[in-house]
Amino acid sequence: MPSVVIIGSGYAGLCVAIRLAQAGMRDFVLLEQADAIGGTWRDNGYPGAACDIPSHLYSFSFEPNPNWSRLYPTQPELRAYVEHCVDKYGLRPHVRCGQRVTALRFDEQGNGWQVQTAAGGGELQARVVVSATGGLSRPALPDIPGLGTFAGAVFHSARWNHGYDLTDKRVAVIGTGASAIQFVPQIAPRVAALTLFQRTPAWILPKPDRPLSDAERARFARQPWRQRLARTLIYWTLEARAILFTRWPALLRRVQPQVLRFVARHVSDAALRSKLTPHYTMGCKRILLSNDFYPALALPQVRLETVAILGIDANGIRTADGAHHAVDAIIFGTGFQVADAGTPFPVFGRGGIELNGAWAGGSQAYLGSTVAGFPNLFLMTGPNTGLAHNSMIFMIEAQTRYVVDAILGMAARGVRSFDLQPAVQQRFNEWLQRRMARTVWATGGCRSWYLNRAGRNVTLWPGFTFDYRRRTRRFDWRNYRLG
Repeated sequence: MPSVVIIGSGYAGLCVAIRLAQAGMRDFVLLEQADAIGGTWRDNGYPGAACDIPSHLYSFSFEPNPNWSRLYPTQPELRAYVEHCVDKYGLRPHVRCGQRVTALRFDEQGNGWQVQTAAGGGELQARVVVSATGGLSRPALPDIPGLGTFAGAVFHSARWNHGYDLTDKRVAVIGTGASAIQFVPQIAPRVAALTLFQRTPAWILPKPDRPLSDAERARFARQPWRQRLARTLIYWTLEARAILFTRWPALLRRVQPQVLRFVARHVSDAALRSKLTPHYTMGCKRILLSNDFYPALALPQVRLETVAILGIDANGIRTADGAHHAVDAIIFGTGFQVADAGTPFPVFGRGGIELNGAWAGGSQAYLGSTVAGFPNLFLMTGPNTGLAHNSMIFMIEAQTRYVVDAILGMAARGVRSFDLQPAVQQRFNEWLQRRMARTVWATGGCRSWYLNRAGRNVTLWPGFTFDYRRRTRRFDWRNYRLG
C-alpha cells in the first residue's frame, strides 16, 4: 500500500511528487488518466496555445529554465518543461498513466483511502490522497439545442481535432475567451469564412511578448542570479495588481480609457469597436493579453456576431435575429467547468458523506486544501486558490509546502489520520467571503466563470499571494482532529 496517492500529473501533482522525493519519501504513486503527463499543457494543444504569465514565473522556483525562447512560454515549451522535471527528479517509476480514478472512499477503520480506478486498474489503498485534477481540466460546452444534429466537425479548443483541415472551410467559433483570442488569429488566414460568436466582450491588453536572444539565455545559464532577479521583478510587478483587484477596484475604471484607446488604434470600424467594448469594470472578468486578435477581426473573411444563438441544425447555427449561419465546423472556445464543477469522481468521507453533495451550496475548503469530514485528503488548487493577477505556480508551491509538511509530520507524530475541525473551515470561509465582497469580481458588474450559480466566488484568492504563502507555511495540527 503506497503511503500517498497523487491524482493528476499537471504542475500541481508533479510539484507534490517532486517535494516528496526530495524529502526522501519514495512510497507514493501518481495516477494519470491520460496516456501522457502534462495536465493543462498536454490537453490544450490548439494553434497558438501559450501562457499569459511570463516564462520566468511560470516555472518552479527550484527548477528555473534559462532556455525559454520567449518572454511568454508557448504550449510545446511548457510541455517539454514538465517532461524535463519528471526525468530530472526521477518520477517515471512513480507515474501510472491510463489510470482513471472512478471513486475515493475513506476507510474509517483503517484510517486510509480506497482509490478505485477504471480499465482494470483495480483498487489502491493509501494513507493520504492528494487530488491534483486541476480546475481547467473539464471543458465546458454550452447546452445549445440541436448541437447533436450538426453534420460537420465539432470540437472544443481543449480537445483540438488536429486531423481536421480547416483550410478553405466555413468555421464558427463560439466564445471569445482566453483560448479563442489565441487560436482565432492562427486559423483565420486560412479559412474561407470565420464567424465568431461573442456573448460578452473582454478587456484585452497588448501582450509584452518577444523572443529571448541567445545572449540573454546564455547569461541566465551562466549567471542564475540574473534569472532569479528577473523572476522577482516580474512577481512583484504582477503582485501589485492585487491592490486594484481586491482593495481599490475603482482605480481600475481610471485605466479603462487608456485600454479603449488601444482598441481604437487597432479597430477602425466604429460598429465593430462598439461590439468589442466591455460595459463592466476591467478585471471583473479575466483580463486577456493579445497583439493579434484585433487585427484578425479586421480580415475580410472574419465576422463578429453578437446576436444570441438560438440553436444548431445539420448545416449551421440559427441566431435570435432569424439569421442562419451555414458552416462546415464549429469550434468551442467556451472555457472549462470550474465554479460548479465539483470533483470529477465521487469522494466519500466519514459516515459516507459525498463531497459534491457536501458542496451543494457551494464548494469550500480550508486554505483551498482540506475539507471537514474528509480526513487525509488534500485538494491541490482547491476552492478559492485561483488567481487573476499572478502565477498559479507560486500558489502551487505554497500549497505543496503545506501538504508535504503534513505528510512528513504524520510519521514524526505517529498520526494515522487528521480531519479538519468544521469550525475552522467555517471561520475561514466567512472571512474569505467578507474579503471577497469588496473585490472587483463582486462589484464590477459582470457575470464570470469565477462565480457559481448562486453568484458566490468560489474560485479566486481574495488577496495577496504572499499572504497565502504565510498562511500555508506550516501545517497547523491544532486545526485538526487527530487519530
